Amino acid sequence: MSFLADLLSTVFERRYRAAPEPDRSGRSLTELSRDLLGSSGEVSGMVLARHILDRFAASDDDEKRAFFNFLASDLCINPQAVRDALTAYEITPGKPTYRAFMGAAEPKRQELARRLNQVPGATGQLVEMRGDLLRLAQNDPALAALDLDFRHLFSSWFNRGFLVLRPISWASPADILEKIIAYEAVHAIDSWDDLRRRLQPDDRRCFGFFHPAMPNEPLIFVEVALTKGVPESVQALLADERDTIAAQGADTAVFYSISNCQAGLAGISFGNSLIKQVVADLSRELPELETFVTLSPIPGLSRWLAKSNTPIADTPERQRQQAAQYLLNAKRPDGSPYDPVARFHLGNGALIHAVHANADVSANGIAQSGGVMVNYLYDLSLISPNHERFAAAQEVAASPEVTTLGAAATPRNA
Repeated sequence: MSFLADLLSTVFERRYRAAPEPDRSGRSLTELSRDLLGSSGEVSGMVLARHILDRFAASDDDEKRAFFNFLASDLCINPQAVRDALTAYEITPGKPTYRAFMGAAEPKRQELARRLNQVPGATGQLVEMRGDLLRLAQNDPALAALDLDFRHLFSSWFNRGFLVLRPISWASPADILEKIIAYEAVHAIDSWDDLRRRLQPDDRRCFGFFHPAMPNEPLIFVEVALTKGVPESVQALLADERDTIAAQGADTAVFYSISNCQAGLAGISFGNSLIKQVVADLSRELPELETFVTLSPIPGLSRWLAKSNTPIADTPERQRQQAAQYLLNAKRPDGSPYDPVARFHLGNGALIHAVHANADVSANGIAQSGGVMVNYLYDLSLISPNHERFAAAQEVAASPEVTTLGAAATPRNA
């Protein structure tokens, strides 16, 4: 992928240098964008697209916000044109009237994004652009509809069919390893030695999704520990002096950290495909593996307890009961689980397998859940029915042990 991207970039740079440089002195991003939408020349359009992207990247927040307001207002749909086109299609359904309706219903800013995306490296810059939009659009309803257009385009551009699963090891390029350190969002990687302990031993794996247009930028990655039995503590799993085992001697694969890497791809789901693909690949590589579980944080537990002025329980068993009741019963207004990690794994077809007290005694672990963690089990025979029941009725699949724990919680722990 990197070779192809470099080749395309080289071809573009040669054509870029050969193209006449238009006069852009004093022209704003708004004016340049209108020029690009009106451009019909391939090379001149690519040159203009590159200039717009570079200008935006160098802009301050006020300039970026002004550009987003231009996209949201001037390049939005014309409601009357949409109504007229739909009426014409209803009266005379057919290809011409449907084409006219599609043209009226699609805002010009989507076409602008496509034209910007024609130059090498543009996809990554547009992802960064959306990251800026999400940051600047907070509490700004006028820009909310604009983000829907980015999400619509990215859902197509980052479709699972375009993603490439790549193993990440201690032998991977240094720039990739640096990004794994920077993007780790669950259990911070403190040093290169810490990273080596997670990647180099035979009983450790790491996999990431990459996109051909962003070959050196992981979109999401998962860290995996190969163990004997289901682990109950992340500190033991990541201990400096732990005893390693041969991969062929493991019976369990533990997904202990899943990190999204690109702020501009928030809301574009990769994790479910990633875990299922890794399970399939590991099953082929290591047929001895019998169990696939996570060792996951419970990030909403302390917040949920605080809402009812309930403290974290004072004994490990009661903490486990609190956590089980929370995972089984705490809901958002739409009926889905309150906990974001639970929503993710249960939506993928996993079930709540076990909860463990004193499983993450780091400062963050204590703050978010009193140190309690949870195993979500990916039982290959149950993933599809679990997913269907969750999708249809938000039904939470859980082991008998967890169900019993949740029922044992007292009202004070609710």
